[in-house]
Amino acid sequence: MSDEPIPDSPPGVVVSSVIERGPEDLVRKHLVDAISNQSFNEWYQEQQFTQNILEGRPYFNGASPPPEPERHSPSKLLQCHRKVSYYKENAPKEGSSPQGLFWAGTRFEEDIVVPYLLESATTDDTYVQNSMWIDTTIETEEDSVQVRGVTDPVIVDAEGEPLLVTEIKTTSSLEYLSGPKPHHKAQLHAYLYALNEKHDHSIQDGLLLYGARDTLDIKAYHVPFDETFWNEGVVAWMRSQTAYRENGELPPAKPVFDWECSTCPFQGRCGEGDAPYQDVGYTGLLPGLAEYRKQQLTEYFDAYPSAKLTPTLARKYPSLIDEQGVYEWRCTACASTYAWDELEEKDDPSELPLCAGCAENGELTTLTVPTPENQLTDYR
Repeated sequence: MSDEPIPDSPPGVVVSSVIERGPEDLVRKHLVDAISNQSFNEWYQEQQFTQNILEGRPYFNGASPPPEPERHSPSKLLQCHRKVSYYKENAPKEGSSPQGLFWAGTRFEEDIVVPYLLESATTDDTYVQNSMWIDTTIETEEDSVQVRGVTDPVIVDAEGEPLLVTEIKTTSSLEYLSGPKPHHKAQLHAYLYALNEKHDHSIQDGLLLYGARDTLDIKAYHVPFDETFWNEGVVAWMRSQTAYRENGELPPAKPVFDWECSTCPFQGRCGEGDAPYQDVGYTGLLPGLAEYRKQQLTEYFDAYPSAKLTPTLARKYPSLIDEQGVYEWRCTACASTYAWDELEEKDDPSELPLCAGCAENGELTTLTVPTPENQLTDYR
């Protein structure tokens, strides 16, 4: 056995030639394959899952039940009605998750902004409170809507009474930011309105603070409460969203902002993605679509326990098979059925297999699994 340099290695690095001829290639491949975006996301989600249990918040690990139609979250205000409805009804999310952005935003707020506010904005008689719970109902002539959520840091007096409400956002760059974004302004208005209703003194001032993730530069905007913007913009939006959900209606695909479709986790079912679907309702996985992350699937199954995996997803996440089951392939022409793993896997997951029985009779019939609309009903 002789020692010689690893190909393309730094000078002086040597290994046994026996290892070089095989096993070390497997070790390298294992290391490279093990470190990936998918494995990182699964690891991070498991860390969050465990942490929630340790902190006595296991309810954070499952899907939340759909809220009442009149209830709204400040963070979803003034955005695409269809996207918001998908979120509320626990439709299965697709594609990559923006967890990294949420994590960066939390760290920026807790590790940088709160200490900064403590040092620069408070006095001997004022303090920074990390958050405040809001829950208020807005009555209109026709109906009422409710908004519930948790604020970002609030500057308070010695009695804990709010003086200045903040909303902290991170962004890739401040270069093109010329003022508060409307949906962030709406979110801050919800906090201002709710706290003003709850406390005896007037609460009319908010601060939107944007931080650049690359440079940590900030831009801060004073946002006074605007009654016209609140009533004609935000409350009107909440009433429309409530009406869609009360009527069981899938809202139209009309994004409010240009960026919404490109970052939306429901592109495929909506019709904005590459998958051959559009206007799909709240339940059902898209057959042939592999772009679901494991955590997204477990959240969906938590909300809809009777749902199963598609054959495409069964091959991608075999650990979920025993618990959830897999839809069978079915031929609509001859009614033959095939187990999900009975047929050869296609290179293109969107390519449907052919029915062997029909092929023997000279017919080329593609097999199907339940459409998203039919996946939660009996499929025999």
